[in-house]
Amino acid sequence: MRQLRLAKDAMDRDWADSGLDLGAVAAHAGYSRYHFIRAFKAAYGETPGQYLTHRRIERAEEMLRTANLTVTEICHLVGFSSVGTFSARFKTWTGLTPSEYRTKHVGRGAALIPGCYAMLWAGGFRPGTADRERNSGEAD
Repeated sequence: MRQLRLAKDAMDRDWADSGLDLGAVAAHAGYSRYHFIRAFKAAYGETPGQYLTHRRIERAEEMLRTANLTVTEICHLVGFSSVGTFSARFKTWTGLTPSEYRTKHVGRGAALIPGCYAMLWAGGFRPGTADRERNSGEAD
C-alpha cells in the first residue's frame, strides 16, 4: 500500500505534466504496468488513468472559474495535449463543455485573474523558451 501511495502522490504532484505516463508511475511504485493498474483500482476504486484525468479536470474547473485564459490554454496547462480529448472528458465528468462551464460559473466570486498571471503561476511560461524559439533558425 505504501508504494501505491507514493505513486498516487507522484500523480498529485506532477498532474500537469503531459508526459506523465503509466509506465513511469508504475515504476515509481515498483510494479509492472498491469499489476499496478489492478492494485491501484482495488485500493482507490478507479484506474490510475481515471484518477489522473479527474485531478486534471478538477484543476481545469478551478482555472475556468478564476483565470482569464482560453480553453486551449487551460487544456495544455492541465496536461492534456488535445483540446478535443480535453473537452470530451470534461463534458463526461461535469456534464458541461468547458465553455458552458465557464459561462455558468464565472461571475460568482472575485474577478478573473489575468491570463498572464495565471500562466506564470501554473508554469505555462518557461524561462528562456522565447529566446530559444526566436533563435531556432539562426546558425550556431
